[in-house]
Amino acid sequence: MIEAFWREHAGKGLQVLGLAIDQPSAVRRFLERQPLTFPVALAGLDGTELSKSLGNASGSLPFSVFFSADGRIFNKKLGQLTREDLLAWVSAAS
Repeated sequence: MIEAFWREHAGKGLQVLGLAIDQPSAVRRFLERQPLTFPVALAGLDGTELSKSLGNASGSLPFSVFFSADGRIFNKKLGQLTREDLLAWVSAAS
């Protein structure tokens, strides 16, 4: 769903970055099964601390953060992200 959303909005200045909190070998296997065109960075186990610093107090996954063009956190969600969430965030940011 995020891949489709990214492809639909990539030409509009929207950037998607996936942060994987897992072992590199597990991430490679996932990307072999589910190729993505947006960048995916390896955060490793330190990604949990990064997630907490962005407002995810429990460190639970999935956790999504939407940044404004100036780098401030615009919105965030703990739990499964939906297309409706993404559409609402993009609409509110416009």
